[in-house]
Amino acid sequence: MDLQLQGKTAIVCGASSGIGLGIAQSLADEGANVVMFARRRDVLEREAERLGGLAVAGDVTSAADLERLVAAAIGAFGGIDIVVNNSGGPQRALASALTAEQVESAAQLLLVSVVRLTGLCLPHLEQSTAGRIVNVTSSTVREPIDNLALSNALRPGVIGWAKSLARELGPKGITVNSIAPGRIDTDRVREVYPDGPTEDDLQEIPLHRLGRTREVGDVVAFLCSERASYVSGTVIFVDGGLTRSL
Repeated sequence: MDLQLQGKTAIVCGASSGIGLGIAQSLADEGANVVMFARRRDVLEREAERLGGLAVAGDVTSAADLERLVAAAIGAFGGIDIVVNNSGGPQRALASALTAEQVESAAQLLLVSVVRLTGLCLPHLEQSTAGRIVNVTSSTVREPIDNLALSNALRPGVIGWAKSLARELGPKGITVNSIAPGRIDTDRVREVYPDGPTEDDLQEIPLHRLGRTREVGDVVAFLCSERASYVSGTVIFVDGGLTRSL
C-alpha cells in the first residue's frame, strides 16, 4: 500500500531509540522527511544518518529546545505536515508515595511538552494539505498498571486533550490520534524483565510475544497518511490483545 507520504515533513520525538525510532523508520521508508528529536546527540545523529533524517538534539521539557526543533524543521523543509509526540515514561512510583514535585515533573514530561510542541507546530500544520498529530501514550490510559502511578494519572490527560483538539481541528482537515502501546520490546520494558520475559509473562499476551517497535511505527505511518483521513480522535491499542477494557 502506497501511503503517499513522499515529501511530507514529520517531527518525531524520542526518535533515537525504541518506539520513537521505530516510528521514524516507518515514516522514512514511506518517503517522508523525518526530523528526529531526542536527548542523546551521538545516538540520534547516528540513527538519523542511517535513515536519511535530520537530527535535532534536545529535551521535550525545554521550551527553547522545542522552539529550536520547529525552526530547524521549517528551515530544512519549509513546512511541517506531521507531529509525533513521544517521550520516555516517568519514574515508577506508588500512588500512596507520590510527591507534588514528582507529579509536576511528570506533567511537564507527558502533558505540557505535548501541548507546547503541538501549539508551536499548529500554524504550519494548518498550511499543510493533510496535517497529522499522533500522540504515543500507553495502555495505562485504559488500564492502570501497578507501580506506574504517574503514568496512570497523567497519560489519560493527554487523551482528553487530544479528543478535544480533534474536535477543534477537524474543520481544518487536521486529524489527531493517539497510540497506546502495550508490552513492546524496548529498553523500558527490558527494565521490567531484566532476564527476559518468562513463558508465564508472555502467556498474558494473547499473541504470546512482545511487540516490535516497527509494528507501532507502521500503525503511526498509516494514521499519518491520506488513507486514514477519516480517522480522528481515536486511541489505537498496539498491544497484541493484552488490554481487556472495552
